[in-house]
Amino acid sequence: MSIASPATHPVLIAGTWREANAESTFQATDPNRNEKLDAAFPVSSWKDCDEALDAAVEAAAELRKLGPAKIADFMEAYADKIDAAKDQLVETAFAETGLARSPRLADVELPRTSNQLRAAAKACRTGNWAMPTIDTQTGIRSCLGPLGPVCVFGPNNFPFAFGSVSGGDFAAAIAAGNPVIGKANSSHPDTTRLFAELALEALTETGLPAATVQLIYRTSHADGEKLVSDPRIGATGYTGSRGAGLTLKSAADKAGKPIYLELSSVNPVVITPAALEERGDAIVDEFITSVLMGTGQFCTNPGMVMLVKGEATDKFIAAVNERFTAAPAGTLLSPAVASSLGKSIEQLVGFGAELLAGGGEAETDRCAMANTLLKTSGTDFLGNPEGFQTEAFGNASLIVVADNLDQLCESIRHLEGNLTGCVYTSTNGGDEDAYSQIAFELEPKVGRMLNDKMPTGVAVSAAMNHGGPYPATGHPGFTAVGVPGSLIRFGKLTSFDNVRESRLPVLLQSTPPTADTWRLVDGAWTKDAIS
Repeated sequence: MSIASPATHPVLIAGTWREANAESTFQATDPNRNEKLDAAFPVSSWKDCDEALDAAVEAAAELRKLGPAKIADFMEAYADKIDAAKDQLVETAFAETGLARSPRLADVELPRTSNQLRAAAKACRTGNWAMPTIDTQTGIRSCLGPLGPVCVFGPNNFPFAFGSVSGGDFAAAIAAGNPVIGKANSSHPDTTRLFAELALEALTETGLPAATVQLIYRTSHADGEKLVSDPRIGATGYTGSRGAGLTLKSAADKAGKPIYLELSSVNPVVITPAALEERGDAIVDEFITSVLMGTGQFCTNPGMVMLVKGEATDKFIAAVNERFTAAPAGTLLSPAVASSLGKSIEQLVGFGAELLAGGGEAETDRCAMANTLLKTSGTDFLGNPEGFQTEAFGNASLIVVADNLDQLCESIRHLEGNLTGCVYTSTNGGDEDAYSQIAFELEPKVGRMLNDKMPTGVAVSAAMNHGGPYPATGHPGFTAVGVPGSLIRFGKLTSFDNVRESRLPVLLQSTPPTADTWRLVDGAWTKDAIS
């Protein structure tokens, strides 16, 4: 029997907003005041998950019959509705996350969200993402197709662009032809609810199955593990903490279910002495902007800076320390983020890191911690590389000062997997040998290599990789950002051997479905029909 009160927001299951089969309720927190918001949301029992899975299976079958053009229509209609609801979405997200209304939410994240939906819609319509391959000599043709219902766990730090029913994983799964069961992040449930309302409107208008998009807000840990491992699930996309992600991965792996994880990353920035001597002040400016942007709550935040000791390094550290101390601390996303940041800083200090700025207790009247800068030597880092790579998610960074280039490279060799790695060098090429040694060690450790720029920005580009070796993600071969690469995670490869033309998927028939569809025919990419 449900214990959810009438004031508790309903869940969206099988096209209907209905009272949840709830075990309890929760409320989001306004981080600017560190106070609970009024709206209550349900913690669903397994019954809600079970019904959503059954509805998703039916929706998946209907989507396969409708084809990509109708799915693309939905995504474009949904993107238009998001743009039209900009003001309400921004105000709601601001209340739940404390992220700046402008430029962050209104001018950056919201247009990114609707535009990535449109980009995914285009990929869906052409079918290029599916890697259609035709061998006319053997009569074998293959392409990727829908995998089945996808569960998306959204993160706390991007309520729009990575949201469970609006973000990149959602767009990729839908564009690949799969229905989505969204599991809202507890930091911004009302924002997610608004997106789901817009999605349902767009589904109705474009004639897609109502259960193509469903939403629950929270489950027990046990039911979350059961959900990602259920036989009816095709795959899961998850962005969040390493501990929770690995628990879900263990459950999914045991059941043979794909799960794509974004977990943790310190995103090392390596700066050579020559770069500091040439333009140290400018690099200080770039670093401060990057590390404190959004109160450091980006998965690509530069949480570690690696240097070689010397006068230029001392000057750099002093300047950064001064700027950290002078800059006002921004608002963190939630009490949980503030608590986690404080614990991570305590751990780093416990491992022997020197606290240069910040630290201390979290503020009580809002979710905030002082801007925190720490330092350790290359020798100490090598003595406990795992400990010093503790992710301090927020407005904090650790500086590692190596004795020389050899020790710097040895320290890089002990890095875990990261989303990004950056190397700053002299613009005149005088330290090219040093760069070669550094890059050789760093490239295998990261999903994206940068030169002479900070890693915070993640462009929505077909060439972007937002992934990396563990623990940055659960698999180094996939990206969560960038079309068509992000769609591949949610596709199943099928080969058709000696199948009659009329029985083939449209994508593999002699005439391509659109004039913009590329297919690999007998080893050559072409848009032409097969004669």
